[in-house]
Amino acid sequence: MLRYATDWLGVYREQVNALNVYPVPDGDTGTNMHLTMQSVRRELDTCEQNSMPSVARAISYGALLGARGNSGVILSQLLKGFAETIRDAKTVDAALLATAFQAAQKAGYGAVMKPVEGTILTVARGVAEGARGEDIEELLENALFGGQELLDQTPEMLPALKQAGVIDSGGQGYLYLVEGMLAELRGEALPPAPEVTSYAQQQFENEEFGFCTEFLMSEATESIEKIRELVTPFGDSLLVVGAEGYVKGHIHTNEPDQLLATVGRYGKMLKTKVEDMAEQHTEILGMAGAAAKAEEEVPPSGLVAVANGYGLVKLFRSLGARIVSGGQTANPSVQDIVDAVRSVSAEKVIILPNNKNVLMAAEKAMELMAGRAVVIPTRTLGQGIGAALAFQADTEADDLKDAMTEGAGNVTTFEVTRASRTTNITTKDGVTLDIKEGDVIGLRDDELVQAGGAPEDSVLEMLNRAYAGQEIVTLFGGPQKSQADLDALAAKISAAFPMVEVEAHAGGPDLYDYLVTLE
Repeated sequence: MLRYATDWLGVYREQVNALNVYPVPDGDTGTNMHLTMQSVRRELDTCEQNSMPSVARAISYGALLGARGNSGVILSQLLKGFAETIRDAKTVDAALLATAFQAAQKAGYGAVMKPVEGTILTVARGVAEGARGEDIEELLENALFGGQELLDQTPEMLPALKQAGVIDSGGQGYLYLVEGMLAELRGEALPPAPEVTSYAQQQFENEEFGFCTEFLMSEATESIEKIRELVTPFGDSLLVVGAEGYVKGHIHTNEPDQLLATVGRYGKMLKTKVEDMAEQHTEILGMAGAAAKAEEEVPPSGLVAVANGYGLVKLFRSLGARIVSGGQTANPSVQDIVDAVRSVSAEKVIILPNNKNVLMAAEKAMELMAGRAVVIPTRTLGQGIGAALAFQADTEADDLKDAMTEGAGNVTTFEVTRASRTTNITTKDGVTLDIKEGDVIGLRDDELVQAGGAPEDSVLEMLNRAYAGQEIVTLFGGPQKSQADLDALAAKISAAFPMVEVEAHAGGPDLYDYLVTLE
């Protein structure tokens, strides 16, 4: 039922996105909830399916690891409460399912410092109150009725919803999940996706805090309450939650660098995401047809780039790209790339996969777009930057291909990360590297070339080997690196290569100490 509910929500994802007005303009509620459920489904596919504790853990663990955005984090807590209720059961009957929905809404309210009525929490309460019946089908029908009754009242609870003339997006997404569970029970086919003709975000300006900032951390040395207390001064829309030994945080702030540096002192940072909500708002308006209202001509070319790390995302956006979130360890789907291409207002769209593991998905997306897209086969983020620098929206995509391919070829990319397992590897130069799990490793254009030492030593060693008169080094620090770390390494590079211009930025890829480009 949960697997099918994931697909059911996927049908209505864009419709839920279009409803979102709160918090403005973090307007991808449907996408965030769907990604959260996809993570649950992945865990369910690999768990011991005849063991209820294993299934319950998959629901709770998958939801927390995949939680995206305010709505996704709250959904993860609803699912956590649900999962904890069924964990020790042999079977789930109507009475236990009712208890699980009640525990879900209680966990959801408990996760939010200042619960706001008129949101997904209100609808979860309606579902829990309505969940009554002699059998599961009757219970789900009544749960939907109870949830819908409160969902219809949400515009009276939140002025922003009433102003836009819409119901709450997160609440609608939650109801689609319950509806999907019932549809699976009844054997109903997936419906066609509804056409989206308007977006609620068109009626609102940007909010006070500009960056939607998220983190996922393990091995926390402080309690969730203490971490929540640490990040509270940085902004609003705050959620800090935990399950299965992990801590997940979401906050809107104007100081993402300082916030992540503060949190990073108290555990192992696994993932971060910083979205510029003003840029996101602009993209939403573009999808809603705001550009057409201005009677502007559709440009010959558009750009879609797969990227991870807020500094890199900001750079690609400044070069005119629509972003597909993903990269190493988080490859986007073909559908993710197709959706991004469709959202770009241009005659033809250039796709930059920026990772060898994304290349095939990008090429498949190009095929599905039937002549409306072209792929530049960038295999690293550095190559993607080189290609994007040559992009010009007012030039035909086919005419840009050679220049962008050449731009990609002019950039050497160095990545410094940590080994995920113990092994020994012989490099292309015939050098055998003995690597232990957790060791620093250095990659040049996605090929392992160095191991051991400090991350900064890895950068300098790889630059020494590759330097041949290039002019610019651009340095991106990962989530664990402070501005002081970046400045110190930039100074060392400038001293070692006095003829080179060095730029240093925060917001490198997740799980990497540094990403460096040489051009």
